[in-house]
Amino acid sequence: MELDPVIILTGPTAVGKTKLSIELAKRLNAEIISADSMQIYKYMDIGSAKITEQEMDGVKHHLIDIVNPDQEFSVSDFKEIAEKKIKDIQDRGNAVIITGGTGLYLNSIIYDMDFGETKSDEGLRKELSDILEEKGKNHLHNMLKDLSPESAKRIHPNNTNRVIRAIEVYKLGGEMKDFSRDLKMNKNINSKIIVLSRDREVLYERINKRVEIMLEQGLIDEVKSLVNMGYTKELTSMKAIGYKEIIEYIEGNISLEDAIDKVKQNSRRYAKRQITWFKKYNTALQLDLDNIQSVEKQIDEINVFIDQKNI
Repeated sequence: MELDPVIILTGPTAVGKTKLSIELAKRLNAEIISADSMQIYKYMDIGSAKITEQEMDGVKHHLIDIVNPDQEFSVSDFKEIAEKKIKDIQDRGNAVIITGGTGLYLNSIIYDMDFGETKSDEGLRKELSDILEEKGKNHLHNMLKDLSPESAKRIHPNNTNRVIRAIEVYKLGGEMKDFSRDLKMNKNINSKIIVLSRDREVLYERINKRVEIMLEQGLIDEVKSLVNMGYTKELTSMKAIGYKEIIEYIEGNISLEDAIDKVKQNSRRYAKRQITWFKKYNTALQLDLDNIQSVEKQIDEINVFIDQKNI
């Protein structure tokens, strides 16, 4: 018996995931699970472009505002909670949409990833995930190459979740042979992946505009409030794009103009890395929102794709 589909709606930052996910959820009687590593944090609303109650428009959302900014939350935590939510939602007869742009979160659902056989260090894994976001996959892969050239040969730079796990296991004295295997699809989840895209220049304009809107909405005050609550710049949450740059401004290290430019630039670079990441999803429906601008037509394309049987 084929499993009920789990719709994974993803794409780079500012592409338009939120609006389409809400419309799709209404048509399919679906609940939405967020796969955004920043929207899990309480009090971090503006800088994470967190969906508002009004934007939800009555659609139930999960995994938003579940931890404080100083609490650790790993990919394995996401996987455990998300899989329980999927079962609960489907048991209640509703469809499931997972939406967000955090690649490691999505991979933990799409693929059969092992987080538990060898020792783990969540702090180290978070540190490596930060390096991936800041410096990209090639820098991360070079770190592995320095530690274990043989493992680096076996693991492609694009396979960043394996690269991170391999570095972690190596540093903790584990066996590297576990990482010679390719990723396998999670047989317990019938993933239907939709990757949203736009023309690169259009996307970058949307990102720049979003940053300006965040500032108008009070991003600087939000960051000041977090700092006043005792959340320091050393925290993983506060190193996120939009927060770390504004902290630099608040501390007097850079001008506001430079801080804004950095937020825009880092956001564009992050989007570029996301686009590269999502190209790995070779079974996905690639939906160009510039070419198909009507929401009705977008949903029609998605429905046809969802109804296709897995080969």
